[in-house]
Amino acid sequence: MYRLQQESEADEPEVEALYDLCFAPGRTALSSYRLREGVDPVRDLCLILRDGEGILAAAIRYWPVRVGGQDALLLGPVAVHPTRQGEGLGAMLILQSLAEAARLGWERVLLVGDLPYYQRFGFRRLDGVVMPPPTNPDRVLGLELRTGAWEGVTGAVMRACPGAD
Repeated sequence: MYRLQQESEADEPEVEALYDLCFAPGRTALSSYRLREGVDPVRDLCLILRDGEGILAAAIRYWPVRVGGQDALLLGPVAVHPTRQGEGLGAMLILQSLAEAARLGWERVLLVGDLPYYQRFGFRRLDGVVMPPPTNPDRVLGLELRTGAWEGVTGAVMRACPGAD
């Protein structure tokens, strides 16, 4: 049994340790991290899963960004502890957080990831949306939480205003 909850400030060191475990040591050098610097995450969408003993099993975060003058959510990172992978926890976090994002009125989500994994959630390749280099354009994916939300939205992905939430 897992307990889904919003990530708190007290959880942050443990979540960062999970991200360090699941991703390469240089993860913060990735281009998507340039979009997060100095910007608060969207706290209502930063979720964690703990097991019955209170051990952190998975985490997901979202960040506000701008694309072509429009607000969007940047999904990531999402991580599942290596001993818990294959249990559907990442999918659970993605589905729960996307439903909450839609409920909160967000219209569009983007991420840098593998289409074969994320297309099952409705993500598709975004042509004309440019992440900071050196991002492979084939890995820039988007999802509409409102029909037509990505239509005509193109350009460079920019950092949101500091403190945006």
